[in-house]
Amino acid sequence: MEYANYEALTPETLSTRLGSLPAVTKHLGTDPSGWQVREVGDGNLNLVFIVQSDQGSVIVKQALPYVRLVGDSWPMPLYRAFYEYHALTRQAARDPGTVPEIYYFDADQALIVMEFLSPHVILRNKLIAGEKVKGLGAFCGKFCARTAFRGSELSLKSADKKADVGLFSGNVEIPAITEGLVFTDPYFEAELNNHTPGLEPVINELRNNIELKQIAQQMLTKFASNTQTMVHGDLHSGSIMATDSEIRVIDPEFAQYAPMGFDIGMLTANYLMAFFSQPAHRGSDLDSYQDWILSVITDCWASFEAEFRSLWDSERTGMLYPKTLFEDQGHSSGAACDGVLAEIWRDALRFCGIEMHRRCLSLAHNADFETIEDTAVRAPLEARNLQMGAELVLKSDTLKDAKALVALARTYNARNIL
Repeated sequence: MEYANYEALTPETLSTRLGSLPAVTKHLGTDPSGWQVREVGDGNLNLVFIVQSDQGSVIVKQALPYVRLVGDSWPMPLYRAFYEYHALTRQAARDPGTVPEIYYFDADQALIVMEFLSPHVILRNKLIAGEKVKGLGAFCGKFCARTAFRGSELSLKSADKKADVGLFSGNVEIPAITEGLVFTDPYFEAELNNHTPGLEPVINELRNNIELKQIAQQMLTKFASNTQTMVHGDLHSGSIMATDSEIRVIDPEFAQYAPMGFDIGMLTANYLMAFFSQPAHRGSDLDSYQDWILSVITDCWASFEAEFRSLWDSERTGMLYPKTLFEDQGHSSGAACDGVLAEIWRDALRFCGIEMHRRCLSLAHNADFETIEDTAVRAPLEARNLQMGAELVLKSDTLKDAKALVALARTYNARNIL
């Protein structure tokens, strides 16, 4: 892909540059002078604009050639918009209605025009504000199960899946961010690391744990080498938008083929971090809201397992665990499904624990903790998060289900670690 003609949009130039595109004027009308353009991007990698008119509204997202958080010294490939577009189309096919509709894609300009989700807001902001979303856990579990199963050779023809792996294998620099910031940087003094003052005793304990670092690298090996299914790659409470009852998944520019447990493990970590941060955000309703967050985790895993088993029975048409070896011979494949789900669970717990470390120790932290201005309040909450993360990495075999996971979270929530 060549980007010789690439030019970053501005609120002043957007209407002129996109005003003649039928895919855009269909939603905004043919008079660009009447469009209202607002830049709203608050992420690290992209420009994001809301464009509105009397006729309708759209979101315009354009990749930038560098990391905004760092600047020109950290260049980023524009081709990530290409992979985000392809990831969105696959997610839309594998779990219809869960991602924004795409109206237009321009590979040369690294931009996507898509459905404006309103009155949806970023889920993380709702969690910090103490707001609930009906059916959140069930939605997330089904999304993770459907995209995991339908993107794998449990469902896809092997040739089609391998071709897709080949396509996404060109997305090199973006997964490299995850490989470094998530799996490696938290466990040594990386240049871009930062952490809350007061956490040093806990951090030293983590970095001196050889077994912990060994397992983290084993999971990096799985992440980099196991092309089980197409994953979102950056699924957290900041990449979900919701109203009180409607939910959409956004921003899959980190998509690649990776282990099935990756997305749901990363998402679970973000729910746990929301849980641990709540004492700094809540008052009298603290206990009930923390209970609700933990219920989201159990609902998510129950939904994931139920949907995965349903798809196993109804859509297992790929080369893996074929019915010719089981049902066609009068044999149950239930135990085989149990084994696949058990591996996903173990992987997810380890990915979860590593993400809990990354978000407190590496470059990009979570607003759940970062918006707690008093570091004397923040550090003890992050310490609970860090120590539970270590237990998930080290002792994943001892936690049999989501009920055990949330029970462990309650235990750490009551501990005074610092």
